[in-house]
This record gives sequence, C-alpha cells and structure tokens, in this order.
Amino acid sequence: MDVKEHVYADDPGCGHPDVRTDSAGTEYGFLGNGLIQAAVQISSDRAATPLGLLLMDPEVLGPKRSALSLDKARGLTATAVTIVAGRTRVGPTHGRIRARWTEAGGLPAFEASWSAGDWRVTEAFQCPDRKTPRLIRTIRVRNASSAGRRLRVETGLLSKTLGRTLRVGAGEERVLLVAYALAGRSPRREARCAWTDSAVPAPSALRYWNGAARIAFHHARLDRLLAAARHQLPSVVARSGKVDGGIWQYNLEWVRDQALMAEALVSLGFASTGRTMLGRILGRSVSADGATFDSGRLRPPEESEFDQNGVLLSALDAYASWTGDLAFLRSWWPRIRALAEYPLQPAFRDPASGLLHNRREYWERHAAHGIRDGMELAHQLYVARGLGSAAGIARLLGKSKEAERWLREGWRLRRAAFGGGRCSLIDSGRLIKRRLTTGAVQREIRPGPDSGLAAGVPLFAPGRHRLDPDTSTALPIALGFLPARGRIAARTLADLETLWNQRWTGGGYGRYHVSSEPDAPGPWPFASLFVARALFEAGDDRRVWRVLNWLERVRGGRAGAWFEFYGPRPVPPCPQVGIVPWTWAEIVFLVVRHILGVRPGLDGLLLRPRLPEGLDGAEAELPMRGRVLKLHLERTGRGSRPACWADGRRIPWPASGVFWPHAARVSEVRIALK
Repeated sequence: MDVKEHVYADDPGCGHPDVRTDSAGTEYGFLGNGLIQAAVQISSDRAATPLGLLLMDPEVLGPKRSALSLDKARGLTATAVTIVAGRTRVGPTHGRIRARWTEAGGLPAFEASWSAGDWRVTEAFQCPDRKTPRLIRTIRVRNASSAGRRLRVETGLLSKTLGRTLRVGAGEERVLLVAYALAGRSPRREARCAWTDSAVPAPSALRYWNGAARIAFHHARLDRLLAAARHQLPSVVARSGKVDGGIWQYNLEWVRDQALMAEALVSLGFASTGRTMLGRILGRSVSADGATFDSGRLRPPEESEFDQNGVLLSALDAYASWTGDLAFLRSWWPRIRALAEYPLQPAFRDPASGLLHNRREYWERHAAHGIRDGMELAHQLYVARGLGSAAGIARLLGKSKEAERWLREGWRLRRAAFGGGRCSLIDSGRLIKRRLTTGAVQREIRPGPDSGLAAGVPLFAPGRHRLDPDTSTALPIALGFLPARGRIAARTLADLETLWNQRWTGGGYGRYHVSSEPDAPGPWPFASLFVARALFEAGDDRRVWRVLNWLERVRGGRAGAWFEFYGPRPVPPCPQVGIVPWTWAEIVFLVVRHILGVRPGLDGLLLRPRLPEGLDGAEAELPMRGRVLKLHLERTGRGSRPACWADGRRIPWPASGVFWPHAARVSEVRIALK
C-alpha cells in the first residue's frame, strides 16, 4: 500500500477563509433530495461567512472549495442575507446565531435565527420535492420596533444579487422565499437562484419523509441527536446511492461505511434509499471474486479489509429482515456468494489458529505504519457475523449446501476468535486488537524511517507506540459476541476508559491509544459511539450519557453534523477534516437496536428494549415488511413487574426479550420495563 494516498494537495490557507472546513466555531446542517445537496454554514470565525449556503451536486464528490455556491474571492458572502434600512446594513452576527432541526409542512427543515437591531430574522432551508434539484430558503423578517419601517432584503449567489424592498409594520412579519436549483448535467452543473412565491411540499417528498420511522423519547438531548441523524443521513445520499465517506475530506467511497449507512437508513424506514446504496456497493465496489473496495480502490489480497465482506453481508441480512425483499437478494446471489467465500480462501487462513490474517488493520494502518502480518479482531468479528448472515440468506434462497458451509465456518471462526484458545483475541482476561501469525500479541508498532508519513504526529514521537486499547474491541460487546456483563467485557471496557481525554480535554474517546496515532491526537465521534453501544449493553448508563452529552456539546452538536475527529490535523499533507455520515448511522444503531431493542431477523422479530436511567418512556412507529410496528415503552410502577402486551394481548416478558415469527405480523406492542 502506497502512503501517497494519504497525501492531499488542498491547502485551506489558499483562497477565501470559507474554504476551511473546521474554522473556529463552524458547523453545518445538511439537506438534500438525492439530486441536490446543501449545507448551511454557521460560523463564529470572524474571517468566515457567519451564515452561508453551500450548494453541491451529490454525484460529484469534492473538497469544500468546489461547492457550486462558493466564490474563489468572496467565499459564501453573496449567499448571506443582508437587511438594508436607510443607511444601515445589518446581517447575522458571528457567534449569535441559533440553529435547530425542525419540520415545516411535513418536511425536515434546518432553521437558523438571528437578530440585528430591531429586526428578528428566521431562515429555514428545505427540499420541497424528490424530482428536481431544488432547495427553498424561507426568510421571515419581523419588525420588533414600535413603528413601521421600510427595508430592503438582499441575498444572492456568486455574482448575482437578489433584492426585495418591503414595508414592515410595527410587530409585523414578512416572508420571502428564495429558490435554488442546479442547472446542466453532472459533472458540469451550475447553481442558480431566484425569488419565488410558493414552495408547496410535493406529494413525493411527503410520502418519502412521512413514510419513515417516527421515534420520540421526550428527552430533549436524545430527541435532538436522533432528529439530526434522521434528517441528514438520507439527505447526503445521491440518487445513484453515492455517498462521500468523509464529506469534503476523502471524496471517496468505502464498502464498510456505505453498508453501515444503508443498514441505518433501512432501520429508519428509508428502505428504498438503503436498497439503492446496497445495489451500488454490490455492483461497483465488490469484484467478481468477492474482494471489496475501500477508498474507491481494490487492494492486493494481503491488504484486504475482510471486515467489509462481513459488514456488507450483515447489512444485506438487515435489509431483507426489515423489508422481506428476497427478490433483491436473489438478483445479487452470485455476488453474495462471492462475498462470503472470499475470506475463506486458504491463503488468508492461519493454519494454526484458523483465524484470518493480513497486513492491514481496522483503521487502515498497514506495513508503513508498522503493522505486521497478523489476525485483527474486527476482521474475525465481522466475517463471522457476516457468514451467519450469508447462511441465513442462502437458506431462504434454497441454497442449502452454502448455508451449511457458511454457518459451520462462521461458528468455527467465532470460536477461534472469542473462545479463549491459545490464539484467540483474548489475552489476560480482556479483548485485544491483534495477534501475529506467530501467536504473539502485537502490542506495539513502529513506522519505518522512510515511510513518507506526516512528521510531528504521535506515531513519530520517541517512545513506545501501543496498539491496545482500541475502540474496535467494544464492537464484539455491542454486538453480543460475548456477555456484555461478564468479566471479559468489564476488563475490556475498563481498558477503553483510558482512551477518554488522552491528550486533550473536553471529552470523547480516541479511536485507539494515542501513542500509535499517525494523525493528530483527538476524540472521534463514531468511535466514541462504538464504546457507548457497548457500555449500554453493559448497563453503564452514566458513561453512555457522558458520550451523548459530549456529542451535543462538541462543535457540530448544535447542527448535529460531526467532524471525523477533533484535533489539530497537519493540513496538508493530510486532508481537511470533514463530516463523516457514519456517525449518524451509529446514533441510529444505539437508538433502534439497543434502546428500543428492535432486532428483526430473517425468521422473525426479536424485541429486547431497555430504558437507560434518565429515560421514562418512548414511542416509535417503525415501517417493517409492509406494515408499521407501533412500540410503546414505559416504566413500571412501584412494586410492579415488567409486562408486555402484543396487539392488546398480555404475554410473558422474559429478560431475554420476546420473539415473534414474521408471519405473526404483530403491529402494536406495549412494554412496561423497570
């Protein structure tokens, strides 16, 4: 693997300050309908536009400076709203803009509010339909003075200025609408804007959003985090199913990232979008022999990311479990078979342990970083899980021979990795990240002197560079591969606690021990959610809330769009840090799989909810196999026992949850929990 792929030429020091993705106090709210993508920028950096609009073609991935509304010289200045009253020109002020996600007319809207003198302004952005590359900006201007005023409202796009002159009475509010659209064809599109008089939501958009899941916890923080994920994850997917793995950062696609996003979308009821993504992955990012692409390319076998095969197979299982759509799986059967068989090749199997080995680890460090030939925990975990999914798919499609083989191989791999044998990924009573093919634990790495990686990062500092602990070891706990309240899980989670606030303050888990970090030190939101999911299963609600509180407090939390990590990245040669959609998927998994406990399988539905401390109940409406599952969770009264009612009939409630075959078509469940 060539380290040149880690080097980027985009220099945020060149051009208008708006080309910077992570300037101080800057965050974004993302909107889109697959044909247009937009990001509302809110910034407290005085060099940046305080409230600007980025417009993009979702089929064309690129750095922030390539946004169709960003001018080389003026940045996003033209897209801001200005109020001209007499000789006074005012607009939004850095650091004094309130933002939130809401719904208007049945559609998601990102709302930004600000004041200037006697003027109170609220701007709301939303996509009114699913068939045209169009965005509507609703500008509400209220006169808070005791006298009528005459004003002119200006905004624009690149070199074009829009202006409207109004008279606004005392206490009166006036509403203006701006329509933005993309013209031309990809990849050479241009953005346009014009005043418009109407923005009635189209039936296609209402069907899309109203047909999705509805979940309410009546807990302000958790509801805000979920709304951010629900509104933005489907909005960043192009109509073709393309998604940037790191918006403005990588401009590339990964099987792992995209499959997890697709699974989260399906569990939120956006099944058509999830299906499109899965079809794109299978058709474009999996070779005929089952090798998967990462960062848009195919690796040599010794650098294959085996976990991607398993993640994709599990996502296909989830899609069929939620929708019942076996026809989709049947149409892709040759590719599904190849995905399952690829990691089982003798060349990848360690003869002594039966585990899979390569020279690439979960976070994509490789030989240049000091990764030696060995067995990675995450690779064993996801391949074992994926083989179980593949076996279930094969059985339903009448492929009994493959079903038996994959089920057997999956369990063999699972026992070898987590059974406590000599070469298992358990050492000293805790999960470890990696063993060498010699059977020894790889505890440290050291890059070669000619590695070509960025200088000044922890991996190049003097001293030891430790591999453990690593947040990927939380995943077997979160996914139920070993008892979440057992000794091994407890010791593993205790080790992971050392990743919180390593060389920073303010919270968040680093993805692994900072001494082996080839990037800047800093916390990672989606890695922190790995740990939160494991902590939830272990019953450590205090630390779960600590992660969620940090997500809302850290930059990006107001808008609910998080950067990949938070630290002083050396840019260039590293890319500017961007927004990673994977984080939204992890929020969805925490909510749907863990808190609501909704776990459909190919054969039936398992419900195993748990209300963490601080939550008293939840209501959810989840589209599932042509019906809507209505779920009500509440706390039991003092002295009462947990109970469950399915379609009005009381049934026993075991601690392990309840299971119904899909044929039962249960539609409403009420559960009282301690």
